[in-house]
Amino acid sequence: MKKLIWLVMLGMFTAVLAACGGSSDDKTITVASKDFTEQFILGEMYALLLEDAGFTVERKLNLGGTPVAQQALLDGSIDVYPEYTGTGLLTVLKMDVMSDPQAVYNAVKQAYQDQFNLVWLNPAPMNNTQALAMTKARAAELGITTFSDMVANADQLVLIGPPEFAEREDGIPGLKRVYGDFAFKNFLTVDPGLRYQALLNGEADVVVAFGTDGELAAYDLQSLVDDKGLYPPYQVAPVIRQAALDANPEVADILNKVAPLLTDATMQRLNNEVSGNGREPADVAREFLVQQGLIK
Repeated sequence: MKKLIWLVMLGMFTAVLAACGGSSDDKTITVASKDFTEQFILGEMYALLLEDAGFTVERKLNLGGTPVAQQALLDGSIDVYPEYTGTGLLTVLKMDVMSDPQAVYNAVKQAYQDQFNLVWLNPAPMNNTQALAMTKARAAELGITTFSDMVANADQLVLIGPPEFAEREDGIPGLKRVYGDFAFKNFLTVDPGLRYQALLNGEADVVVAFGTDGELAAYDLQSLVDDKGLYPPYQVAPVIRQAALDANPEVADILNKVAPLLTDATMQRLNNEVSGNGREPADVAREFLVQQGLIK
């Protein structure tokens, strides 16, 4: 009799679990980010949006570079992280450079689905592309607004950036391939955190930058126009495992809400709040989402 009662109770418990949609793990999402300021902010935004919608979120922010984050998605140790269309195109898929943002997004979206069973959600308008920047005074003095102008004046210019820029295909070799053979007066290699101060101190004329760096806005710098299209667009979007999305399809709508709001100017401002003003990424992300009415 006791055994019968126990079996009945077990059956009722199982039925309750089924009615609730399975184990509590179904409502747990692991959000990750790569290892720099903008990624910390975006990862926190994703986590906060999901938590506000009732999900339990496990954070794995500051996970590492692109290969680490991509592999973590593939082995299922994370569910979603912010990635850039240009990175997906060149670094992950090893495809040729394309300049049209929609074409790049369509290409990576389809290839990630076909090759990895990963889904790209909606991209933001912001473009965190590789960039080159100057102070407005120095650019005006030499009449430089484009990469072509810079190349024409290269023998008068000191470039400052990370050591790998001298060798990477999207660094000096790529510039020479697209814009012709030239040589800078000098190339100073520094830690990324020191490059802008060196530019402002007059130690260099041109700095290796990224399109949404907070310093570009904070120091009112001039980003040079890539007039021959060396770099593809680098729009950011959540990349999520298909299995995680199948289990929780509402995640797409939740995360897509923030995409249209992330413009270059907005992301520069948010990045500067962390890198320039020393605030915590989680605080900056929460404040922004509350101001936009996306979370309570």
